[in-house]
Amino acid sequence: MPKISAVIITYNEEMFIGRCLSSLEGVADEIVVVDSFSTDRTEEICKQYNVRFIKHAFEGYRDQKNFALRQATFGNILSLDADEALSDKLRESIIAIKGNWKYDSYLFNRRNNYCGKWINYSGWYPDRQLRLFKTKDGSWGELNLHERFILSNGSSIGKLEGDLLHWPFVTVNDHVEKMGRFSVIGAREFHKVGRKSYFFSPVLHGFWGFFRTYFINGGFLDGSNGYLICSLYAKSAYNKYKHLRQLNKNKAGIKK
Repeated sequence: MPKISAVIITYNEEMFIGRCLSSLEGVADEIVVVDSFSTDRTEEICKQYNVRFIKHAFEGYRDQKNFALRQATFGNILSLDADEALSDKLRESIIAIKGNWKYDSYLFNRRNNYCGKWINYSGWYPDRQLRLFKTKDGSWGELNLHERFILSNGSSIGKLEGDLLHWPFVTVNDHVEKMGRFSVIGAREFHKVGRKSYFFSPVLHGFWGFFRTYFINGGFLDGSNGYLICSLYAKSAYNKYKHLRQLNKNKAGIKK
């Protein structure tokens, strides 16, 4: 029967990590936590479980996750974030395929919780994630924010029943702070790969971000939370391209 290494990256995750690790019991044959020198109780909580705890300076989400993959003993990887946990149904699905592994990788839906309420629309569900895979079949790629696991050509993908549960924002202030930070990181990552932002780009991306998530993705069906989620997403998109435009200008000024 194939063995699975669960791999998690952490930094100050004392609020979530216990729930994440508990959900892996009976599913993962090894749990590897790569921590970016947390200053809270993250390490203490991890040591209450059968975890291999490794400290490593943060290199960006993509690079940190690729480092974590290289620390795993087994070639079958279940990759989780510290603020995620397996639902009971997803646990059952993963345990079942361990005895009948048909595909190179598996994806499943992620259900996001916003300030205590589960979100069903707003571009947040089904939010499919590829998180169970063989390391030899790919690596984490694209930008160092909103990274995704990129499979090599020809790799087969299956779909598992059950949700990956996610608690991305505990309060609205937490949401505002993180989206502000992510807009700056996103702009820097875009700038590194040569993306451009023009005079109209911030407004265009902000407007489209709200229209797509609120109307096309049904954010209005999530009530006041849906409006908040879609509005803050639009604001983040606007700010990202605003920051990128400034970075483009700074670079052009240096060249002159």
